[in-house]
Amino acid sequence: MTKRTPFIFLRVILCLLAGAIAPLSLAPFNYWYLGGVSVALLFVLLHNCSPRVSGWLGWCYGLGFFGSGVSWVFVSIHEHSSASVVLAGSMTALFVAALAVLFALQGWLYNRFFRNAIGFCALWMLFEWLRSWLLTGFPWLYLGYGMIDTPLAVFAPLGGVWLLSLYVVVTSTLLVTFVKRLNQPLQAATILMILGLPLVAIQQHQIPQNWTTPVGEPIRVMAVQANIAQQQKWQRSALENILQTYVDLSQDSDKVDLLIWPETAIPTFYKKASVILSPFTQMLEQNNTAMISGIPTVYNDPEHPKGKRYTNSLTLFAGGNGSYDKQRLVPFGEYVPLERQLRGIIDFFNLPMSEFSLGSPDQPLLEAAGSQIAPFICYEIAYPELVRQQSLTSDLLLTVSNDTWFGHSSAPAQHLQIARMRALETGRWLIRATNNGISALVSPDGKISTTVPQYEQAVMVGQVQKMQGLTPYQEWGIKPLQAVIGLMLLFGLFTAPRSRQSRKSF
Repeated sequence: MTKRTPFIFLRVILCLLAGAIAPLSLAPFNYWYLGGVSVALLFVLLHNCSPRVSGWLGWCYGLGFFGSGVSWVFVSIHEHSSASVVLAGSMTALFVAALAVLFALQGWLYNRFFRNAIGFCALWMLFEWLRSWLLTGFPWLYLGYGMIDTPLAVFAPLGGVWLLSLYVVVTSTLLVTFVKRLNQPLQAATILMILGLPLVAIQQHQIPQNWTTPVGEPIRVMAVQANIAQQQKWQRSALENILQTYVDLSQDSDKVDLLIWPETAIPTFYKKASVILSPFTQMLEQNNTAMISGIPTVYNDPEHPKGKRYTNSLTLFAGGNGSYDKQRLVPFGEYVPLERQLRGIIDFFNLPMSEFSLGSPDQPLLEAAGSQIAPFICYEIAYPELVRQQSLTSDLLLTVSNDTWFGHSSAPAQHLQIARMRALETGRWLIRATNNGISALVSPDGKISTTVPQYEQAVMVGQVQKMQGLTPYQEWGIKPLQAVIGLMLLFGLFTAPRSRQSRKSF
């Protein structure tokens, strides 16, 4: 054991803790300032490390970050399969460890090529972007989400959640640099001025509050939260009772323009469901009420190995025609990677409807209640660029989910916070209908207009408004920010310290 071993061990522990507190800045905890504290700690802990040590410290930070932020994966595995606590814990740990590799690579790159604040910030943003698409993507736990209930949320329509994440990271590293430069008053004053510019812009009303404008009359909406147990949902004997539950909860639908049932609310295919629901849908047609429901869809496909393919879909049952097939699938929940090797090992890999196929990327919007509706199923709403692209010609956003998978974990609150950010980024009303919560109507400023209690049967009724126009983020997407990050990377690379001392290993 070397003299520096205890010092390295201390850094490992601090990296784990620094990563673990970052998700506390997000829902349901909402200690927004802890995101910045977490980043600042990592920036300090990576100082003066070798690339190899930085990689290990980054991995430890990632273990804390994802171990704290996506621990709900354990709930999904353990409660909805025969997996024991040990097996579910092992699978969750493996998932977390794999995700943490991204932070390991981030740490290694930082001390191999940069070792300065601007490089640190640019790398953080580069890896947040990578997480949005790499291996189908896992766009969760972006630090920018924690800023949605702060005055800085007005910047989201300019650059999306990405811009808010950049603000958190830049502010954190600048504060660390400010402390280091206290003995250099001019530099310290410059840093303070830079930190205050966004707040001054907000105070002086230099940032527009409304990028989109309402059009037409308000739309009356009803969303049914039936709270069907996951264990019951796919039992054939329960089908009629489930559908009758939804019909009974929808009895006052004659008073609204649009009725929404959540993701796979109808646990059978359209042909069978339409027969059972025919009296109810005819009544909806007579009352001029449109109905959209989640439902699985089957297509004959000679090119598919099984001759058929299944999609997780949203379908209009009244008030028009049309459907949408989900484009981003949940690994192990809706499809099984390495299917031949994994199916049959434990029941978790044989969940009902875990053989879904991807929907086409070119699908028309849903037309209902006189609106062009951009639909998203479950965690599709977490993909900023997917939502941006599909909402360009929309009046409203609609997301449906079945968060029963996550039990009483933090996931439903995180999911709702993500959906709120999409409404804010696009300047549109968002309807969120879920099986057991959190169902909500979200206004274009990201605020919750209407909601109902979680984990119980409830009917949410409220109004939404069609919106027209585009926010800057909706029009330009992440491209301007990518250009800025690219310049930051180049600047950080060319201004990196060159001395051997700055790269020494401990």
